Amino acid sequence: MLPTIDEIVSNFELLDEWEERYRYLIELGRMKETLPQEAYSDVNKVQGCASQVWLLTDLESENGEPVLHLRGDSDAHIVRGLVALLISLYNGKTAAEALSTDALGLFKELGLSEHLTPQRSNGVRSMVERIRRDAQMALAAS
Repeated sequence: MLPTIDEIVSNFELLDEWEERYRYLIELGRMKETLPQEAYSDVNKVQGCASQVWLLTDLESENGEPVLHLRGDSDAHIVRGLVALLISLYNGKTAAEALSTDALGLFKELGLSEHLTPQRSNGVRSMVERIRRDAQMALAAS
């Protein structure tokens, strides 16, 4: 089970060296829920990522509002950790909350923006855009 986003931020602050932070990201990737084999499909694949990334957004209705439940995976260890970070950030939020969540701001705050390759940063943006698009579609349908 993944730690909360607040726990992840606190843990990041305790780690001084980037080598340790990368190891922690990889560890987060190992903690996340595994996907069923059928989830590794083109429908769930995130376009714009150098590594292969799959994201699934399940919606539940709570008090008439759509709530996001995310699962995902990647074929790259660090990217799998980034997927886990985004899952911790967005999971359980209403679609409206998800749309007002600043994931890229969080990545900047954690120092990830300057330590990720441009390709990985583009991949993170693609994942965030996909989550936001799913949230917008959920709001439109509700």
